[in-house]
Amino acid sequence: MTATANVNRTIVNERVPSPAARLSLTPAGSGPGLLDGAWWPRSRDLSRELPALTDALDARWGRITHVTVNPTHWPVIPHKVPVTGHTVRVGWFAAEQDQNKLMLFSYTVGRWDLLVIPPETGAAAAARLMAAAAAPGDLLTASALMAGEDAHGDLGPLLCTQGI
Repeated sequence: MTATANVNRTIVNERVPSPAARLSLTPAGSGPGLLDGAWWPRSRDLSRELPALTDALDARWGRITHVTVNPTHWPVIPHKVPVTGHTVRVGWFAAEQDQNKLMLFSYTVGRWDLLVIPPETGAAAAARLMAAAAAPGDLLTASALMAGEDAHGDLGPLLCTQGI
């Protein structure tokens, strides 16, 4: 007896829509700080996560053209990621870039730095981190915020020492 299967060999070039990006940004017009907000991706797959992030940011900040990460927390770093209407180039810096930060670039507007909250972070900790990273005039690096959360489980004491 021979079994036959109907196999659809159609290649799909469209990306599967991702859920909306979990994002917290500093208020427009607020004073400069070390971070412009925080991003809490659902996985460590940049090809899957970047389209939702750029969808959320392109209208506000201008077309995102380039992203850099530290490879510590990203198992695969693609050179290019197709997003809505264009392609984003992805680069990485091991020693030069904070391992908990994502840098986004736009040819027309400039650069933004976001804290990257690990996908496995609990909701309460992520909420604290997102609020701290989006505080206007923040004085803490991405790694300092993560270390404060890891050490205290509450960013209050760390933020107070920084005058926030």
